[in-house]
Amino acid sequence: MKNRPQYAIDSVDHALRLATLLQQEGPMGVSAAAERLGVSRSTAHRLLAMLVYRDFAEQDADRRYRAGPALRPADATPAPVRLLHEIAPAHMRSLVERVRETVNLQVLAGSEVRFLDTVECDQILRVGDRSGRVLPAHLSSSGKVLLAALPPDELARRYPDPAAAGVDLARLRRELALIRRRGFAINEGLTETGLSALGVAVPWPRDGLPAAAISVAMPSARFDRDRIPFWVGSLRRTATAIANDLTEAARPETT
Repeated sequence: MKNRPQYAIDSVDHALRLATLLQQEGPMGVSAAAERLGVSRSTAHRLLAMLVYRDFAEQDADRRYRAGPALRPADATPAPVRLLHEIAPAHMRSLVERVRETVNLQVLAGSEVRFLDTVECDQILRVGDRSGRVLPAHLSSSGKVLLAALPPDELARRYPDPAAAGVDLARLRRELALIRRRGFAINEGLTETGLSALGVAVPWPRDGLPAAAISVAMPSARFDRDRIPFWVGSLRRTATAIANDLTEAARPETT
């Protein structure tokens, strides 16, 4: 039998209960959520807004809320996640200082890309924190560079039913071939209206596949194709620095 913690935090308890309700009972509106939790409508609305922000909930066209990607079964990732969390942020902060745009670190999991870390820029109009979010890999810049590194047969395995995933596999293969040639990918409004991003892979020499990907994300109003060489060059230098530190950290200690 579980006992309520002595120093329980009601707001956390409400959020966790609400996430569980969405997962187990299906879509519900603000009024229903308030009634189930025994809180006011305004409190329920704030809780739902935070769950949406962290991908634990999504809002349907009918304005009801349902369980989000963070509550769905997720594929495992072979990426060195712990090392990436330790090593990458310092390099990401340096990159943000250089490009003055938000920088994200992502890993591939099945046919999705997971955001491990975000370092926001200080511009008033900017892309916010995406940590913890999950997006379709074939739409995001980082997802596409990670898919481009997979063997051809592995791509088919990750999309056993392309139509159900909304993927034109032949078209995606052509796009990934172009990404392999130029070494970076672009997302212009595919995952979010008004957002543009460029991504490059972070090398990982252990198995020949990238450890992760990093991206520069910005409001589309500031996306200037003449600046792509600068952004990509900055991303590549950062990716190499992260990869070098990963290799050093993963090297067995000798005595």
